[in-house]
Amino acid sequence: MIPVNRIPLVLAVDERLRTTSICVGVAYGARHDPAGRGGLAHMLEHLLMSAPVTGGTPLVQHIESRGGSANAETGLEHMLFYAQVDADDADQVAELLLRGVLSPQLDEATLETERSAVLQELAAAEADPADVVQDAFLGTLFPGHPLGRPVGGTTQEVLALDLEAVTRGHREQFLAAPLAVAVVGPRLPAPLAALADGRSEAAARAATPATPLGPVRAAEPAWPAGFGWVAVGGRSAGLAETDRHRYAVLANLLGGNASSVLYRELRVAAGLAYSFQAWDRGYTESGAWRVLIGVDAGNGPAAVDIVTRELARLAADGPTAADLDAARRHVRMGLVLDTETPMEHARLLAMRALTRPVPWDVARELDEIAAVSAEDVRRAAAELSAGLVAVVRPEAS
Repeated sequence: MIPVNRIPLVLAVDERLRTTSICVGVAYGARHDPAGRGGLAHMLEHLLMSAPVTGGTPLVQHIESRGGSANAETGLEHMLFYAQVDADDADQVAELLLRGVLSPQLDEATLETERSAVLQELAAAEADPADVVQDAFLGTLFPGHPLGRPVGGTTQEVLALDLEAVTRGHREQFLAAPLAVAVVGPRLPAPLAALADGRSEAAARAATPATPLGPVRAAEPAWPAGFGWVAVGGRSAGLAETDRHRYAVLANLLGGNASSVLYRELRVAAGLAYSFQAWDRGYTESGAWRVLIGVDAGNGPAAVDIVTRELARLAADGPTAADLDAARRHVRMGLVLDTETPMEHARLLAMRALTRPVPWDVARELDEIAAVSAEDVRRAAAELSAGLVAVVRPEAS
């Protein structure tokens, strides 16, 4: 177990709260899985939440038996473990959460139970084209690259994982990665008092080596005979780029809210799609920006044409002042809502501690979003338009 005084702590005290939210962030994710061991990080996430921590009770069951909630997630470059409990239970839960994540008691029985759960999770995802298309989209943007791997691995890779491989992954990769702990509550839980007061230390040590990117592997969509999901987008800015908020604003301009440009054109004017959304995500080497649209048979090409046309128009002229103002307001409001929801606030603080080289301040980020200009958005749209790809699932057989 690594010394807790090496783990940075980010604390947001609000004495009005009656709950405490704790999030442990780790700069280790699916991209760090060894070759042929895809799904290892995701399996480790399951095991750490399910391994016994006291009296033979799994961590997640112990927390939820106290009336709290607990969960975890694995991304391409990070893992999060989080819990929200009554503030009176925070000392006990904080100690168990740290112990469960940093020095777990892993065994064959838990591995087999969680392997079954992971395989069911993969099967459910494979049966949902809205899930499958997102993995396929990243695989198209980053072919042969760690960013193009499915987070959960494949069924064959999960079946091949054994306890020795998972234990070694925890010891040699998970514990070697930068960690950070975020707490939002009325006071600091006593077991966390020894954590380091170093908000930027984790990000300063989060040195995932960059892997060169090859070309995008684009292909014409094979449109299905029935309803399908299409992802339209391209590479955006990496995490280190200081002006990447322009892509978030662009995603809102072409998102699913009723004030967006795409809502007016795709849903109201053309009536081609009821469900669609956009996001932008940043990683070490690059980012990924996409619009995801659910389309009926025959509507896919026209929907892609509208996205392509609107991106080209924004690349040429930029957004109107009214559209830009609405998009910036939506991005800012999303951030504000996260900071006013304790569990989301803790998750956000942990993520920012892992990815920002300086102590994070929400007011500064809100100002950065407000400063995104029409020219910034125009440049983002132009960069995406130059390498746009479309991926559909299911595909025609």
